[in-house]
This record gives sequence, structure tokens and C-alpha cells, in this order.
Amino acid sequence: MMMKTEKIDLMEKFGRFNDHYHPRIVAEVNGQQAKIAKFKGAFIWHTHEHEDELFMVIKGTLKLEFRDKTVTLTQNQMYAVPRGIEHRPVAEEEVWALMFEPATTINTGNAEGDLTRDSLDWI
Repeated sequence: MMMKTEKIDLMEKFGRFNDHYHPRIVAEVNGQQAKIAKFKGAFIWHTHEHEDELFMVIKGTLKLEFRDKTVTLTQNQMYAVPRGIEHRPVAEEEVWALMFEPATTINTGNAEGDLTRDSLDWI
């Protein structure tokens, strides 16, 4: 894919959609994609066997639940989830998040279901 070379206004991009847990691609660099999504409620427990995943909160409070702890992120905070670690995002109120992960990453990892997005749209 040819790199898109334009200024990216995240607030404008987030304003284009209202659904939850449906990532959109905003940039790609060296096989890594920057994706944005709105979260609300609990996502599913899942693992990415081969990909690390970085979450950055743009707006709201996100809880990243792990089997042994919970990490709470607020605006402008981020956390890298190592590959192979089971986790689930939980948002009591709507959260706007930016994720960095390899382009091959499926949002639900090893737990395919209704929330799985096999192909993502550029926004």
C-alpha cells in the first residue's frame, strides 16, 4: 500500500463515527498501523500470539484488564500489551483510543466472534 502523506487531525477523525470497538486505520509506518476506535463497555478476553499492542487514551478512562491485575489509563497515557498476554479493554464511559500494532493484527486476536473485524477501513 502506498503511504498516505497528509496531516492527521485525530479529533476530526473521531468525529466521523459513533460505533464502538470498530477500529479504523489512520496511518501506516513500516508495517505498523495506527488505528483509532471508540470503546464503551467490556470487550472480550483475547490474546495476540504474535503481536504486541499499544493503547493510548485520547479521551476518557480505559481499564485494561489482565488475569492478575488491572491497568487504568487516562487521557494522554499509554500502555503496551506484550504478545501472548490475555487481556480485555473495559470502558465504563466512552473512550477514544489510538492503537499501534502490526498491520496483520486482528482486533479480537484468538477469540473470533461478532466483534471481529477481518479488514479495516482507512479513515
